[in-house]
This record gives sequence, C-alpha cells and structure tokens, in this order.
Amino acid sequence: MGKKLYVGVIGGGYNLSQDVEEIIVKMGKIIAREGWIIICGGKGGVMEAIAKGASQEGGTIIGILPGTSRDEGNPYLTYAIPTALGHFRNFIVAQASDILVAFEGEYGTLSEIAIGLRLGKPVISLAGWELGRRGFKAEGIYEASSPEEAIELIKKILKVERR
Repeated sequence: MGKKLYVGVIGGGYNLSQDVEEIIVKMGKIIAREGWIIICGGKGGVMEAIAKGASQEGGTIIGILPGTSRDEGNPYLTYAIPTALGHFRNFIVAQASDILVAFEGEYGTLSEIAIGLRLGKPVISLAGWELGRRGFKAEGIYEASSPEEAIELIKKILKVERR
C-alpha cells in the first residue's frame, strides 16, 4: 500500500453555515475513504466538521490543540494532542501535513496558509478562501470548487496513485 498521506485541514473555529458545513463534512468522508490521515487544530467549526465527516467513514483525525487539555478537542478526534502553544500550534499543523486544504477562516487560517507555503507545502483553497481573487498570489496555492475537485488536485499535485 505505500505510505499514508497526511492532509492538513485548516479553517475557522466559529459556527459555520449549513452549506459550508455540508461541504466540509463531505470532504472529511472522502479523505477517510482514500485512507488518508487528517491533521487539524482539533476544536470547533471547520475542524469539527472535517473530523465529523472522517469519523463517519472510520478515518483517522489528529487534533493539534492550543491548550493543555485533551478535553478541549472536538468529540470526533481519533487523537487529541494538547500543545500549550496557542496559535503557535499552527506551525505544527502545517509542518506535519503533506498538503493543506483551506476552508473559510480568519487570521489563524491565513497564518497556516502562509506557514504552509513558507514550508513548501501546497495549499488548496476550498469554500471560502479565494486568494487569487483577493489579489493574494503565491506559487503553491490551488483553488478547488468542490471536495471531489480538491481530492483530484491532491492526487495530481502529490502524484498519488488512483484507488
């Protein structure tokens, strides 16, 4: 089978619209079906939605938490890793991932995008981060319009064999 792919999923920890949440849950399900591991910040919002979808398909979800307690993680995590690093955990999420998928978010998400790019990690923007249209252009950012397109981009960028 080959080595496991680690997909970092980044985005805001706030309440999501139903439409966006459905897209993220679907993405989590597809990632799990591919047999890939999800790394995220482990809390609510985007992080909880991706973990929920992946857990429904038996996927593995690693939450890199900002505080000192595993209890702050969402209930769908397979592994909750408290770091006591606050926003500095964003570096760990980016570093531990082979590729990042960015959903809507705020400055924490933007910092993870920048860190990922600085580390040479490709970033796929889906459902909320239209970086190219906002005047932010950087090599390594790709835009997807659906979870299926994001998965195909991951396979193409990282040269992953089709299942």
